[in-house]
Amino acid sequence: MVVVAAAAALLAGGCGGQSNSGSTATGTGGAAEKVTVEWWNISTTEPLKSFWVKKVKEYQDAHPNVTIKNVPIENEAFKAKLTTVTQSGKTPDLFTTWGGGVLKQQIDAGLVKDLSSEAATWIADFTPAALQAYQFDQKTYGIPHDIGMVGFWYNKELFEKAGITTPPATWTEFLDAVKKLKAAGVTPIALAGKEKWPGHYYWAYLAMRIAGLDALKQAAVDDDFTKPDFIAAGQKLKELVDLQPFQKGFLGAGYGTSDGQAAAMGNGKAAMELMGQWAPSVQSDVGKGLGDKLGFFPFPAVEGGKGSISDAFGGGGGYSVGVNAPPAALDFLKFISSKEIHKQEVETGAVLPVLKGEEGVVKDPNLSVVAKQLASATGFQLYLDQAYPPAVGQEVNDSVAALIAGSKTPEQVSQAITETAKSE
Repeated sequence: MVVVAAAAALLAGGCGGQSNSGSTATGTGGAAEKVTVEWWNISTTEPLKSFWVKKVKEYQDAHPNVTIKNVPIENEAFKAKLTTVTQSGKTPDLFTTWGGGVLKQQIDAGLVKDLSSEAATWIADFTPAALQAYQFDQKTYGIPHDIGMVGFWYNKELFEKAGITTPPATWTEFLDAVKKLKAAGVTPIALAGKEKWPGHYYWAYLAMRIAGLDALKQAAVDDDFTKPDFIAAGQKLKELVDLQPFQKGFLGAGYGTSDGQAAAMGNGKAAMELMGQWAPSVQSDVGKGLGDKLGFFPFPAVEGGKGSISDAFGGGGGYSVGVNAPPAALDFLKFISSKEIHKQEVETGAVLPVLKGEEGVVKDPNLSVVAKQLASATGFQLYLDQAYPPAVGQEVNDSVAALIAGSKTPEQVSQAITETAKSE
């Protein structure tokens, strides 16, 4: 009964913006009568929390008949709350999206506005990599405001101790580096085995490098992950696991805990971690941080593979517009997506550029490296637990974690993901 009551409360109060969809407003966002736009976002921490409060005020001062109801919600709570309201056939007027499989389900349910025509003039300002997660059948259903990529963060001092002069560019070189680090008495890799999602990065990147991006896209269509290249991705990962490269107790380790993956890196207890652009800040939050000793290199190429080392894997955040939202919602989205506002957002250090030619705005040297890698990326793959339907993404995480733990074979991983995909 408590659950039913809570759900009813969410449905009653969660989407106030939709109730205003009958208000008349001009196409430029200047309302002919008062209108409220409800904006759900995940900017619950600084600096973005205060940043958006200021930008909302700026917009409202210029549009006195428009009220932007700014609703910041913590990440996991946001996902749960949005799931509840979308299952009832509703959405907020404007809301955070990560694109991929979840957004596709919302599109198929007729809940999200196609922005291709109305936003055509300003969509052209975004980098192709940033837009990709929000585009389906050559139509655009979301506008990015952040992007990032996963790569190897490494301790230059520990590499030097092991006699590694340059970051590995191929999988063979990477395995050799792991062996050299172990021989020097250094833990090669920190991994949050308990949380599963960090482990899926390895299988996903190996699938990209061996099978190529087109194969991952095709797998979303034919629901088949049993092809030889996907099995090979598991076999390559098992090669790494067999070297026992991870820190002691990694299967029970969290990511951002005081004894977890990021802390092991930040305190100089491991030489590498495969993680997104947020890694340096988390390393400093839960550990000492490495400062100038921290470096970054892309996931290595796999000899004979169909993918390129310049293909990036990652994700970001964007915003979608509810299909019944008032025109002011799109106008506000255009405002916060403008070059001027987005440059200011990047300058806070909280996000990376999604607009063309903004790489130079990034001042943090670590983030600057990532921004430049993304700007020159030849292809982009969204996190698999976002790119595919939620159940499939969860199976990827679970099965890869089982492979790393030694309880599943590469073939069993591919079969389990395929079975889940075909059942969806």
